[in-house]
Amino acid sequence: MNSRIATQLPAAVEGWTGHDTQLLVVAGLGIALIVVLIAKLKLHPFLALVLGSAFVGLASGVELPKIITNFEEGVGGVLKEVGLLIALGAMLGKLLADSGGANRVVDTLLEKASGNKVVWSITLVAVIIGLPMFFEIGLVLLLPVVVLVTQRSRMPLMRIAIPALAGLSVLHGLVPPHPGPLIAISAVKAELGTTLALGLLVAIPTVIICGPLFSRLAAKWVPVGAPAVAGGIDTEHGADTTGVKRQPTFLVTLLTIIFPVVLMLAKAVVDIVWPDVQTAPWIRIFFDFVGQPLVAMTLAVLLAIVTFGYAVGFTGNRITSKIGASLGPIAAILLIVGAGGGFKQTLIGAGVGDSVKKWAEGTNMSVLVLGFIVAVALRLATGSATVATVTAAGIVAPLAVSLSPTHAALLALAIGAGSLFLSHVNDAGFWLVKELFGLTVGQTFKTWSVMETLISVVGFGFVMLLSLVI
Repeated sequence: MNSRIATQLPAAVEGWTGHDTQLLVVAGLGIALIVVLIAKLKLHPFLALVLGSAFVGLASGVELPKIITNFEEGVGGVLKEVGLLIALGAMLGKLLADSGGANRVVDTLLEKASGNKVVWSITLVAVIIGLPMFFEIGLVLLLPVVVLVTQRSRMPLMRIAIPALAGLSVLHGLVPPHPGPLIAISAVKAELGTTLALGLLVAIPTVIICGPLFSRLAAKWVPVGAPAVAGGIDTEHGADTTGVKRQPTFLVTLLTIIFPVVLMLAKAVVDIVWPDVQTAPWIRIFFDFVGQPLVAMTLAVLLAIVTFGYAVGFTGNRITSKIGASLGPIAAILLIVGAGGGFKQTLIGAGVGDSVKKWAEGTNMSVLVLGFIVAVALRLATGSATVATVTAAGIVAPLAVSLSPTHAALLALAIGAGSLFLSHVNDAGFWLVKELFGLTVGQTFKTWSVMETLISVVGFGFVMLLSLVI
């Protein structure tokens, strides 16, 4: 291995304390409590997360007012980023389904591919959607297609869902312009173009292994069909197409779905072409605005009102009714996802992240392995891929100074891979997947959590292989 990759950390500046050990034990007990409350006592996940957060705050010695503040900040932080996007995605998904657009996409997919080819087709669609788009947006956009393909192909849900989830997750964690990779690139001073190229080189085989191939096992472990209601869409009784005079064409449907993708991708491109915002032309300012996820999704919903609404024969009142109907079923999802963010912030506020950072500063290992392990530890402790990325990148950044541009890019990818490890009950994404696909906690662990762990390990494995040959 390149000698620069084997750079070693100096001795720890601060030693590990009994309080640090106590914090990690409390965090573990808090997670176990949430699982028991939901799986054994059948308590609603929202209440279980609230009680788990209270336990962690009290047991770790956080002041009572701060326990509440931490939880509220966590809920607000997740909902302001993810909650609005889930709501907009539900609106778009409802119009897509009820206009017949989702059926049009599924018909075309099944016409062009059958059997195992359907699995590979949905994987390709997820990779394309996931390239510029946040994981949560891509998931709510693909949800109607995933459940309808599952129904129509008569395949197990996990054979279709896992490839879609893998495509979205891998791109989100490893490939710019997603926030995690960009944070790592900035911290370790890697080159964007090099990291993008190597990220795609790592992402493609990782998606194949953790998506279509792993889905065979996932479907055996959790042999379930499409949920009756998925993200506000009634999949059991079919879409309510009353009032549709003409279904949207496949081209119109496809263009509407990828419209926010194009806006976000355009923003990423102009950011690369004109990196200095001070001297950027008006086009950079324009796409910086319309390429923001919230703006792009809002514009996509407005476009869908035309293409999936007025254009198919819906009246204004009917469109409004459908949009309203899409929000009711996702209310519980928003609360659960928000509470997951509250639990995450409770752990961070208690100092769990700082304890992991202190441990990492006292280790003695190669910089690539260190970046990966620190990101894994922080991901497990806090449930936040962003926190894991930011903190891990900050810890190893001084060691990246002597690295070549290629190996600095690999370090950023190693951190990104570690930040995806084992999504569980302190991750809002865990609850989003569970609720949207109608899974139990145990089923979500067997599918989503295992898939995320596999993505992390396989992705890091490919990073290490590249470090040996380039």
